[in-house]
Amino acid sequence: METLISVLIGILFTIGVYLILSKNLLHIIFGSSILSHGAHLLIITMGGLKKGAPPLVSENAAAYADPLPQSLILTAIVINFAVTAFLLVLAYRSYDVLGTNDMNQLRGVNDE
Repeated sequence: METLISVLIGILFTIGVYLILSKNLLHIIFGSSILSHGAHLLIITMGGLKKGAPPLVSENAAAYADPLPQSLILTAIVINFAVTAFLLVLAYRSYDVLGTNDMNQLRGVNDE
């Protein structure tokens, strides 16, 4: 199971980096979101994937999942959603004012 998730993490990182390196502002925003989802999966995989065990710790529990990675991922998902929403609004506003979402034109670099 960890091998399959590791391959999925690699695919998400590849797509995220490819989109971040593009010139379109929306691609960069979606790339950062996909990259953060890859990081979430990486953290949860590093914490250990266990089936059927609740994230509770008691003295009599035979098996349990570590609740720390799950709480970190939940917090990171909320932060990622807020940052993505903020960046989308910022991109919309810059497109509305400047009329472009090309990074070279936003930087003031002319195409040659």
